[in-house]
Amino acid sequence: MALPSVMVLPLLIVVAAGLYYIYNEVMQFMSKSLVRNKVMVITDAVSRVGTECAHLFHKGGARLILCGTSWDKLESLYNYLTDDADPRETFAPKLVILDFSDMDSMEDVVAEVLECYGCVDVLICNSSMKLKSAVQSVSLELDRNVMDINYFGPSTLAKGVLPTMISRRSGHIVLINSIQGRLAVPFRSSYAASKHAAQAFFDCLRAEVEEYGIVVSTVSHTFINASDSPLAEGPAPKPNILAAFITSQLTHGVSPSVLANEIMQIVNRKRKEVMLAHPIPRVALYLRFLLPSFLFAVLSAEVKDSVLDDAVGENMKRDVK
Repeated sequence: MALPSVMVLPLLIVVAAGLYYIYNEVMQFMSKSLVRNKVMVITDAVSRVGTECAHLFHKGGARLILCGTSWDKLESLYNYLTDDADPRETFAPKLVILDFSDMDSMEDVVAEVLECYGCVDVLICNSSMKLKSAVQSVSLELDRNVMDINYFGPSTLAKGVLPTMISRRSGHIVLINSIQGRLAVPFRSSYAASKHAAQAFFDCLRAEVEEYGIVVSTVSHTFINASDSPLAEGPAPKPNILAAFITSQLTHGVSPSVLANEIMQIVNRKRKEVMLAHPIPRVALYLRFLLPSFLFAVLSAEVKDSVLDDAVGENMKRDVK
C-alpha cells in the first residue's frame, strides 16, 4: 500500500533527523577514542572555554595537564572533573601554575609540564587578555602585559615543548586566537596587535614543523559570550546604522561549549585553520583586502559617532550640575 503524498515529507524529515542523530553519536564516540591516552596541555584551563575543553577531553580519556594562575580554581576544576568520573575510563588531571605575565618563570613551567608525562601530544594555547581602550589611554606597561599574555607566553610555551615533539615526530599545537588577529577594530589596538603577532608566529611555525609530522592549528573566533543574553545597557544616542551593525557583528561572540566542541574536532581531524564567525565579519575580512578604503571609512564613522556620543554625555552632565 503506497503512502499518502502528505506523509512523505514528514517521513523524510524523521528519517533525516534519525540519520543526523546517529552520525553525531558516531562522531562523538570516534572523537573520544581519538584523544584517549593523549597527553594534552590546556592553558587558562579555569576560563569558560578552558573548562569546557577540559570536560570534553577528560571524558574522552585524555591525560590532561591543566594550567592556570590560581591554585584554588585549578583544584576546584580538578574536583569538578573527577567527582563523578570513572577512574577506569579517565585519568586524574595534573595541575600546573602558569602565569604568562611572569615570563621569568616560563623555563620552570615548561620543565614542570614535561615532568608530568615526559612528553606533550597536544598543546592548547587558550590564554588571553582583552583590553578595550583608546590608543592614547594605554600605558607602555599595559601594552607589554597584553603582549606577554597573548603573544610572548603562548609562543614561549610552544617553543618549550617543541623539542620533544620534534624528537617523537608527532604533536599538535592549537592556538585559540581571535578574528582580531586578522581584522583590527577601533579601541582594541593592543589586543589586536597581540593577536596579529600570535597569528603570524603560529602561521610561520606551521610551515617550519610540518616536515616533522607536527600539526599547528589556529582558531579565529569572535568574542566569547559571557552569557546567552547580553546585559542591557542604558539608552544611548543613535549611531551610524551601517557602522554600528558591522561593529556589533564583529564583536558578536560564540558560546564556550560551541568553541570547545570545535576544538575537539580540530584535534581529531588535524584541521590547520578554522574561523568561527558570522557572515558579516567574513565579509569585512574580504573588504579589508578588496576594498580597504570603504572598510576604513565605515570603522572611522563608528569612532566619530562614539566620540560624539561621549561629548553629548559630558555636556548633559554639565547641564545637570
